[in-house]
Amino acid sequence: MDIKDEKYLILEQYRIYSDAKEKFIERQFTTNRFYLVLNLIILVVSYILSTLTPQYQPTIVLAIIGFAVTIMWWMNIDSYQMLIKVKYAKVLEYLETKLPEQPYHKEFVDYMEMKKKNNLIVFGDFQKYLTLAIASVYVIQFANSVTNLIKFQIM
Repeated sequence: MDIKDEKYLILEQYRIYSDAKEKFIERQFTTNRFYLVLNLIILVVSYILSTLTPQYQPTIVLAIIGFAVTIMWWMNIDSYQMLIKVKYAKVLEYLETKLPEQPYHKEFVDYMEMKKKNNLIVFGDFQKYLTLAIASVYVIQFANSVTNLIKFQIM
């Protein structure tokens, strides 16, 4: 195999891996959308139940379920971020060392410079803040429902 064929094979591997990374990121967005919609449904049902019924057991159960869903969402975000960084970014960077240009490496260097200067809001961080906010709502809902249940039983 001559050098031209080897470069072509490396470029094709690079292209395939780059496409796979993009598809993986799209799958991550789909997964995040699923968890967001599921959490919104749980929150809406909890709100409806809390306004329509004086019983607090269903809202307690929904708060626990919602909190568990949010924890799974957080773990999913971490898994996707780790896989993207390790599996795809490392392999692409390695393949780039064998190519004349290194666009992912250049992008990563620019990204890190912007991150150091705090000129960049990272979507992965935003996702995690959103999960923390939603988890906080569930904790507050749980505490409020338990408090109201205790008050209701005392009266």
